[in-house]
Amino acid sequence: MVKARPAADGGRWVEISPERIRGWLDGFYRRHDGATEQGLVLTGVSNGDIATLYPPPGLAEAKDVNTLLAGIIRPPRIAVLLARKGAVAAGVADGTTITVSKVERFYVQGRTAAGGSSQQRYARRRANQAQAATQRAAEIAARVMLPHVPGVVADPHDAVRSLVCGGDRSMIEAILTDRRLSPLARLRHSHLLESAEPRLAVLADAVVAARRIRVHLMP
Repeated sequence: MVKARPAADGGRWVEISPERIRGWLDGFYRRHDGATEQGLVLTGVSNGDIATLYPPPGLAEAKDVNTLLAGIIRPPRIAVLLARKGAVAAGVADGTTITVSKVERFYVQGRTAAGGSSQQRYARRRANQAQAATQRAAEIAARVMLPHVPGVVADPHDAVRSLVCGGDRSMIEAILTDRRLSPLARLRHSHLLESAEPRLAVLADAVVAARRIRVHLMP
Protein backbone atom coordinates (compact mmCIF):
# COMPACT_ATOMS: atom_id res chain seq x y z
CA MET A 1 0.00 0.00 0.00
CA VAL A 2 1.18 3.55 -0.82
CA LYS A 3 -0.16 6.59 1.05
CA ALA A 4 0.79 10.21 0.26
CA ARG A 5 0.25 13.55 2.00
CA PRO A 6 1.81 17.04 1.86
CA ALA A 7 4.91 17.68 3.98
CA ALA A 8 4.92 20.73 6.25
CA ASP A 9 8.40 21.76 5.09
CA GLY A 10 7.65 21.28 1.39
CA GLY A 11 7.32 18.32 -0.93
CA ARG A 12 5.26 15.38 0.21
CA TRP A 13 5.42 12.28 2.36
CA VAL A 14 4.80 8.87 0.86
CA GLU A 15 4.30 5.81 3.04
CA ILE A 16 4.98 2.48 1.37
CA SER A 17 4.40 -1.03 2.65
CA PRO A 18 7.50 -3.25 2.73
CA GLU A 19 5.92 -5.55 0.17
CA ARG A 20 5.77 -2.70 -2.38
CA ILE A 21 9.01 -0.83 -1.73
CA ARG A 22 11.04 -2.68 -4.40
CA GLY A 23 8.45 -1.88 -7.04
CA TRP A 24 8.30 1.75 -5.90
CA LEU A 25 12.10 2.08 -6.14
CA ASP A 26 12.08 0.55 -9.62
CA GLY A 27 9.45 3.09 -10.61
CA PHE A 28 11.47 5.99 -9.21
CA TYR A 29 14.51 4.92 -11.22
CA ARG A 30 12.42 4.46 -14.35
CA ARG A 31 10.64 7.82 -14.08
CA HIS A 32 13.90 9.70 -13.52
CA ASP A 33 16.11 7.91 -16.05
CA GLY A 34 18.09 6.45 -13.18
CA ALA A 35 19.15 7.89 -9.82
CA THR A 36 22.24 8.35 -7.71
CA GLU A 37 22.25 6.94 -4.20
CA GLN A 38 23.89 8.47 -1.17
CA GLY A 39 22.92 6.38 1.79
CA LEU A 40 19.12 6.49 1.85
CA VAL A 41 18.87 9.60 -0.36
CA LEU A 42 18.04 9.06 -4.03
CA THR A 43 18.48 11.87 -6.57
CA GLY A 44 16.83 11.53 -9.96
CA VAL A 45 19.15 11.90 -12.95
CA SER A 46 16.63 13.59 -15.25
CA ASN A 47 15.46 16.43 -13.00
CA GLY A 48 17.13 16.27 -9.59
CA ASP A 49 14.02 15.12 -7.71
CA ILE A 50 15.05 13.80 -4.28
CA ALA A 51 13.61 10.87 -2.35
CA THR A 52 14.79 10.42 1.25
CA LEU A 53 13.92 7.05 2.76
CA TYR A 54 13.25 6.58 6.48
CA PRO A 55 13.50 2.97 7.70
CA PRO A 56 10.56 1.50 9.59
CA PRO A 57 10.79 0.91 13.36
CA GLY A 58 13.38 -1.68 14.32
CA LEU A 59 15.64 -1.06 11.32
CA ALA A 60 17.48 2.05 12.46
CA GLU A 61 20.78 0.40 11.46
CA ALA A 62 19.79 0.47 7.77
CA LYS A 63 21.98 3.22 6.32
CA ASP A 64 21.61 2.41 2.62
CA VAL A 65 18.99 0.97 0.27
CA ASN A 66 20.48 -2.53 0.10
CA THR A 67 20.61 -2.85 3.89
CA LEU A 68 17.04 -1.60 4.14
CA LEU A 69 15.80 -4.13 1.58
CA ALA A 70 17.65 -6.93 3.35
CA GLY A 71 16.19 -5.91 6.72
CA ILE A 72 12.55 -6.03 5.67
CA ILE A 73 12.83 -9.65 4.53
CA ARG A 74 12.49 -10.70 8.17
CA PRO A 75 10.49 -7.90 9.84
CA PRO A 76 11.73 -7.00 13.31
CA ARG A 77 9.41 -7.57 16.24
CA ILE A 78 7.91 -4.30 17.48
CA ALA A 79 5.80 -3.11 20.40
CA VAL A 80 2.88 -0.74 19.79
CA LEU A 81 1.29 1.55 22.38
CA LEU A 82 -1.81 3.59 21.55
CA ALA A 83 -3.40 5.90 24.09
CA ARG A 84 -6.11 8.48 24.39
CA LYS A 85 -7.84 9.85 27.47
CA GLY A 86 -10.52 7.17 27.28
CA ALA A 87 -8.61 4.06 26.25
CA VAL A 88 -5.25 2.33 25.79
CA ALA A 89 -4.08 -0.49 23.55
CA ALA A 90 -0.75 -2.29 23.93
CA GLY A 91 0.58 -5.07 21.77
CA VAL A 92 3.58 -6.91 20.39
CA ALA A 93 3.71 -7.78 16.69
CA ASP A 94 5.68 -10.04 14.38
CA GLY A 95 5.17 -8.52 10.97
CA THR A 96 1.45 -7.80 10.82
CA THR A 97 0.58 -10.54 13.33
CA ILE A 98 -0.21 -9.36 16.85
CA THR A 99 1.08 -12.05 19.20
CA VAL A 100 -0.05 -10.51 22.49
CA SER A 101 -2.26 -7.53 23.24
CA LYS A 102 -4.53 -5.81 25.72
CA VAL A 103 -7.13 -3.10 25.14
CA GLU A 104 -8.91 -1.28 27.96
CA ARG A 105 -11.30 1.64 28.16
CA PHE A 106 -11.40 4.20 30.98
CA TYR A 107 -14.00 6.62 32.24
CA VAL A 108 -12.74 10.19 32.21
CA GLN A 109 -15.44 12.76 32.83
CA GLY A 110 -16.02 15.30 30.09
CA ARG A 111 -15.63 19.01 30.56
CA THR A 112 -18.50 20.92 32.12
CA ALA A 113 -19.89 24.39 31.54
CA ALA A 114 -20.72 24.83 35.22
CA GLY A 115 -19.02 27.71 36.98
CA GLY A 116 -17.66 28.51 40.43
CA SER A 117 -17.07 25.76 42.95
CA SER A 118 -18.89 23.22 40.78
CA GLN A 119 -16.45 23.78 37.93
CA GLN A 120 -13.49 23.39 40.27
CA ARG A 121 -14.95 20.19 41.74
CA TYR A 122 -15.52 18.75 38.26
CA ALA A 123 -11.99 19.74 37.20
CA ARG A 124 -10.44 18.00 40.21
CA ARG A 125 -12.50 14.89 39.61
CA ARG A 126 -11.58 14.86 35.93
CA ALA A 127 -7.87 15.30 36.76
CA ASN A 128 -8.02 12.42 39.24
CA GLN A 129 -9.75 10.18 36.71
CA ALA A 130 -7.17 11.07 34.04
CA GLN A 131 -4.31 10.29 36.43
CA ALA A 132 -5.87 6.95 37.36
CA ALA A 133 -6.31 6.13 33.66
CA THR A 134 -2.66 6.94 32.97
CA GLN A 135 -1.49 4.74 35.84
CA ARG A 136 -3.68 1.88 34.65
CA ALA A 137 -2.39 2.31 31.10
CA ALA A 138 1.20 2.10 32.38
CA GLU A 139 0.37 -1.13 34.21
CA ILE A 140 -1.10 -2.61 31.03
CA ALA A 141 1.93 -1.56 28.97
CA ALA A 142 4.27 -3.11 31.53
CA ARG A 143 2.38 -6.40 31.67
CA VAL A 144 2.01 -6.80 27.91
CA MET A 145 5.32 -5.47 26.57
CA LEU A 146 8.05 -5.70 29.22
CA PRO A 147 8.37 -9.52 28.92
CA HIS A 148 9.52 -8.95 25.33
CA VAL A 149 12.24 -6.31 25.75
CA PRO A 150 15.95 -7.02 25.13
CA GLY A 151 17.62 -8.62 28.12
CA VAL A 152 14.43 -10.33 29.26
CA VAL A 153 13.85 -12.57 26.24
CA ALA A 154 16.33 -15.44 26.05
CA ASP A 155 16.86 -15.17 22.29
CA PRO A 156 17.79 -11.59 21.22
CA HIS A 157 16.11 -12.18 17.85
CA ASP A 158 12.79 -12.61 19.67
CA ALA A 159 13.05 -9.29 21.51
CA VAL A 160 11.18 -6.19 20.39
CA ARG A 161 13.43 -3.84 18.47
CA SER A 162 11.31 -0.71 18.69
CA LEU A 163 8.34 0.86 20.48
CA VAL A 164 5.86 2.65 18.24
CA CYS A 165 3.40 5.03 19.88
CA GLY A 166 0.23 6.61 18.61
CA GLY A 167 -2.69 8.76 19.69
CA ASP A 168 -2.53 11.49 22.33
CA ARG A 169 1.09 12.63 22.67
CA SER A 170 0.62 14.07 26.17
CA MET A 171 -0.86 10.83 27.50
CA ILE A 172 1.85 8.75 25.84
CA GLU A 173 4.48 10.95 27.48
CA ALA A 174 2.76 10.58 30.86
CA ILE A 175 2.56 6.79 30.55
CA LEU A 176 6.24 6.47 29.65
CA THR A 177 7.33 8.43 32.73
CA ASP A 178 6.59 5.26 34.70
CA ARG A 179 10.03 3.96 35.71
CA ARG A 180 9.08 0.38 34.96
CA LEU A 181 8.75 1.32 31.29
CA SER A 182 12.24 2.81 30.89
CA PRO A 183 13.45 -0.24 28.87
CA LEU A 184 10.61 0.46 26.44
CA ALA A 185 11.07 4.23 26.44
CA ARG A 186 14.66 3.71 25.26
CA LEU A 187 13.31 1.86 22.21
CA ARG A 188 10.74 4.51 21.29
CA HIS A 189 10.54 5.43 17.62
CA SER A 190 10.38 9.14 16.87
CA HIS A 191 7.32 9.02 14.60
CA LEU A 192 3.96 9.30 16.38
CA LEU A 193 1.14 7.46 14.62
CA GLU A 194 -2.25 9.05 14.17
CA SER A 195 -4.81 6.94 15.95
CA ALA A 196 -8.52 6.82 16.64
CA GLU A 197 -9.68 5.76 20.09
CA PRO A 198 -7.77 2.52 20.75
CA ARG A 199 -9.57 -0.73 20.02
CA LEU A 200 -8.23 -4.06 18.83
CA ALA A 201 -9.02 -3.23 15.19
CA VAL A 202 -7.31 0.15 15.58
CA LEU A 203 -4.26 -1.58 17.06
CA ALA A 204 -4.14 -3.95 14.08
CA ASP A 205 -4.27 -0.98 11.69
CA ALA A 206 -1.50 0.74 13.67
CA VAL A 207 0.76 -2.31 13.29
CA VAL A 208 0.30 -2.15 9.52
CA ALA A 209 0.97 1.61 9.49
CA ALA A 210 4.08 1.26 11.67
CA ARG A 211 5.69 -1.11 9.16
CA ARG A 212 5.49 1.36 6.29
CA ILE A 213 8.66 2.95 4.95
CA ARG A 214 8.31 6.73 4.98
CA VAL A 215 9.73 8.62 1.99
CA HIS A 216 10.09 12.40 1.76
CA LEU A 217 9.85 13.53 -1.85
CA MET A 218 11.15 16.87 -3.12
CA PRO A 219 9.85 18.74 -4.99
